[in-house]
Amino acid sequence: MYFKGIKGRWMANGIAFVILIVAVGIAAFSLAAYNYYYSAARTGLENKAQTAVEFFTTYVSKSYLEYYQSAYRYTESFKDKDSIEIQFVNTKGRVEVSSYGISAGSSPATPDIENALKNGKISYWKGVSSVTGERLMSVSAPMRHADGSIVGVMRYVTSLKLVDKKVFQITVIALAIGLLVVVIVLLSNIYFIKTITEPIHGLTLLAKKIAEGSYGIQAEKKYEDEIGDLTDAINEMSLKISQAERVQTEFISSVSHELRTPLTAITGWSETLMYDPEIKGDSQRGIAIISKEAARLTKMVEELLEFTRIQDGRFNLNIEQLDVEAELEDSIFAYGELLRQKDMDIEYTPSSQPVPNIPGDPERLRQVFLNILDNATKYGRDGKIIEVSIDRQSDYVVIRVRDHGPGIPPTELPFVKKKFYKGSSKERGSGIGLAVCDEIVTRHGGDLIIENAEGGGVRVTVRLPVSRS
Repeated sequence: MYFKGIKGRWMANGIAFVILIVAVGIAAFSLAAYNYYYSAARTGLENKAQTAVEFFTTYVSKSYLEYYQSAYRYTESFKDKDSIEIQFVNTKGRVEVSSYGISAGSSPATPDIENALKNGKISYWKGVSSVTGERLMSVSAPMRHADGSIVGVMRYVTSLKLVDKKVFQITVIALAIGLLVVVIVLLSNIYFIKTITEPIHGLTLLAKKIAEGSYGIQAEKKYEDEIGDLTDAINEMSLKISQAERVQTEFISSVSHELRTPLTAITGWSETLMYDPEIKGDSQRGIAIISKEAARLTKMVEELLEFTRIQDGRFNLNIEQLDVEAELEDSIFAYGELLRQKDMDIEYTPSSQPVPNIPGDPERLRQVFLNILDNATKYGRDGKIIEVSIDRQSDYVVIRVRDHGPGIPPTELPFVKKKFYKGSSKERGSGIGLAVCDEIVTRHGGDLIIENAEGGGVRVTVRLPVSRS
C-alpha cells in the first residue's frame, strides 16, 4: 500500500514493525505463561499421585478389604478437598471411592485412566467435563498388587478455572504493557517526524513564495542538523536572488532613464524632418522608420520604468469611481486606426445589461486594455478579426478580448504573465507588458486570465470587482 508523504510512510512502516514485534512478544510471553502454569499444575498432581501410590502399596499387598478401607480413610482425611478431587478407580474404570462422593459409581472413561490401566504408568489428561462443562486436568497412577498386577488406579482431578484465570490475567497485563509500548513508540515517532516534516513544510512554502517573486524572505532555523543546513542554503539562495534582483532593477531603471532623453530628441527631430519638403524618397522613408522605431523603444522604456516602480514598491493606484465600459470603448476607438492600417477589424459586443461604475484607476486600466489589444493585433493578425465584449457577472465586470491567431503553445501558457518571458513567438517586445497588466489587475482586486480559445486563437479575460473589499 502506498502512503503519501514522509510521515505516512514512516508511521506505516515503523509502527507496523513495532506492532508486529510487540504482538510476537505478547504471544510468546502468553504461551510461556500458559506452559509454565499448566506444567506446574501437572507436575504437582503427578507428585501427589506418586507419593500416594507409594503409601498405599503396603495396603494393596495385604487384602482388598483393607485397601478400600484405607482408601475411604484417606479420602476423608484428604486436606486439599477444596481444590483437588481424589478418586480410586477399579480395573473396569469405575470410581469406587471419591473425595467428592458424587463421583463414586461413575465411569469417567478418560484417556488417563485407560492409559494407566493399559501401560501401567502415570498418565495425564486435560479436557472438558462431560457433566459440568468445566475445564479439568487429571493424573492417574496405577495401583499394583505384590505380584505386580494392576488392581486399580488412584486419580487426582482438579479444575483449571484458577489456572486459566491466572493465564488470562498475565495475558491481559502483557497486552496492556504491549499497548503502552506501542503508544509510547507512536508518540515518540510522531514527535520525531514532526521535527522533520514541519521544517520541510516551512521550507516548501518559502520556496513557493520565492518562485512567486518574494525574494529575500528567510526561514527560521530550528535545528542544527541536515534540515538546518538546508535552511541555511535556501536562506542564502533567497538573499542572493534578492540582491541580484535589486541590482537588475537598479540597472534597468538607470538605463531606462538614460535612454529617455536621447529617445525624446530622436522622436522630436524625426517627426520634424518627416515634414521637411526638401527630404524626399528613401530619405523620407528612412526617417519614418527611425520615428517608428523610436516610438517602439519609447514604449519599451516606459514599460521598463513601470516595471521598476512595481519592483521598488513605488507603484500606486489613483482609485476613483470609473465608467469602465466607457474606458474600454475609448481604448477600442483609440486603437481603431492602427487596426485599419493593418487590415484588421474589431467586433465589439456591449453588455446586455447596465454595467455599474467600479472603483479603479482610469489610466492604469486603459493601459491594460491597450496592451491586451496590442497583443491581440500582433499575435492574431492572421485572423483579421479581434472580438471584444463586456458584461457583468455577479459581483464582477468581465472584459474579454479574443484573437483568431495561432494561439499559445500549452507548455508556454503558465508563463506568459511572467516578467521578461517571450516564449517561442518571433514578435518583438520587452516581455513585461503582461506582467505589468497582471499586477495592475491584481491590485484592483481582479484576475487576468489568458487561455487558448476553442476553435483557435487566444482569449484574455479581465475580471474586475464592482466594489473593493
